[in-house]
Amino acid sequence: MAAALAAAILAACGTNHAEGPPPPDSTQAAGFVDTLEARTFHYFWDLTNTSNGLTPDRSPTRSFSSIAAVGFALTAYPIGAERGYITRAQAAARTLTTLQFFWTATQDSSASGATGYHGFFYHFLDMNTGKRYQTVELSTIDTALLLAGVLFCQSYFDNATDSSEAAIRRLADSIYRRTDWQWFSPRPPVVALGWHPETGTGFLPYDWRGYNEAMILYL
Repeated sequence: MAAALAAAILAACGTNHAEGPPPPDSTQAAGFVDTLEARTFHYFWDLTNTSNGLTPDRSPTRSFSSIAAVGFALTAYPIGAERGYITRAQAAARTLTTLQFFWTATQDSSASGATGYHGFFYHFLDMNTGKRYQTVELSTIDTALLLAGVLFCQSYFDNATDSSEAAIRRLADSIYRRTDWQWFSPRPPVVALGWHPETGTGFLPYDWRGYNEAMILYL
């Protein structure tokens, strides 16, 4: 009896390869991806401040800007142009506005009134003024995510005869090269997570180590 019961249990637990979820409908899946891509693009395009290129951290609640979100937006604009959501000229104009803001924004050690320091930028910025939001940290990882978008645009906008695209490439190179990574490495060779102007040396007592989102920072 026990042997028969054990056999029945094992049979019930066996894998029936003939059963399983139905294969996905490729047409339906493609439509979902297209919709997801378009709606993601329009988050960045529709909600970004057109006067300075700052993108909100979230929506629909009122939000400050996240510099990482700006980096994602800079990546989205060329994709939008390639997908036909906007023209290449529109993408270039928005990108140029964004890079001009980050290149000319105040960089100093003051606790308020600045956008960044030593080429890095504060994690969150006021959507309208572009200044540091409350007492957030100068952020290495979020600056890296912003720079990833900056460099993506530098590569994409490669028209040698277009003045706007040439300006994008120059500004992208300037913003990238201004970042002082040695300054942000108080415990070399690793890079600190952040810095505050209000406290002592200002550097947070933690560094980026291991396999995590900071891989893009070290790359």
